[in-house]
Amino acid sequence: MDNLKKVLQDFQAGKIDIDQATELLSGSSRLEYATLDLDRNRRTGFPEVVYGAGKSPEQLVGIFSRLREHQELVLATRINEEQAEAVLRHWPDVRYEKEARLLIGAQKPFEPVREGYVAIVAAGTSDWPVAQEAAWTVRCFGSEARVIADVGVAGIHRLFQRLDEIRGAAVIVCIAGMEGALASVLAGLVDKPVIAVPTSVGYGANLGGIAALLSMLNSCANGVAVVNIDNGFGAGYLAGMIHRQSV
Repeated sequence: MDNLKKVLQDFQAGKIDIDQATELLSGSSRLEYATLDLDRNRRTGFPEVVYGAGKSPEQLVGIFSRLREHQELVLATRINEEQAEAVLRHWPDVRYEKEARLLIGAQKPFEPVREGYVAIVAAGTSDWPVAQEAAWTVRCFGSEARVIADVGVAGIHRLFQRLDEIRGAAVIVCIAGMEGALASVLAGLVDKPVIAVPTSVGYGANLGGIAALLSMLNSCANGVAVVNIDNGFGAGYLAGMIHRQSV
């Protein structure tokens, strides 16, 4: 009822037109090629996120345009340069994080709104793009994300050099390819939840990340949750939710 009252008040005040009011009351907005969920932020605390892979630049622009009418934050993942250029031609204020393959349209600056931080721990430099996807997703939740890169088990002393900073985080995202051993090692050293992200980085027997995925799923260390291969967004989303609840 509070939501209904606000929509009616905004319509009466001329802040929205009849079409926008109808969409808000129905909780969705229909385009020829997509039906957008306008109610997700109210239900889940985070607005609908656009999965960019497979969408044409024109479709992405259409979706971005409609969501910007209703959301303070529009996040699109797995964005290529052609898609990004099309969106930026319409909205130069949109942020394109090329390494993370993200488009972020935000009405507010990226400043942490809560105490503490999320540690994004990457085993190698080759895992950097996935780490950036996770980090920017965390920032969209209003949390600080600190990326700690190249601390894999092949030179485990590098991990110990950053261990105090990692232990100070509210939640940890651990990103690793090859055999994925970093998640088990890290979880045995910290008292915080570890969200493990297997990456497709590795030689032939890595099987495009399956070897790391199975290692992480079979971790003997407690406190490890595992997302899909290369799914930095999913890990960042979960870390953002945990941090939001913990402070």
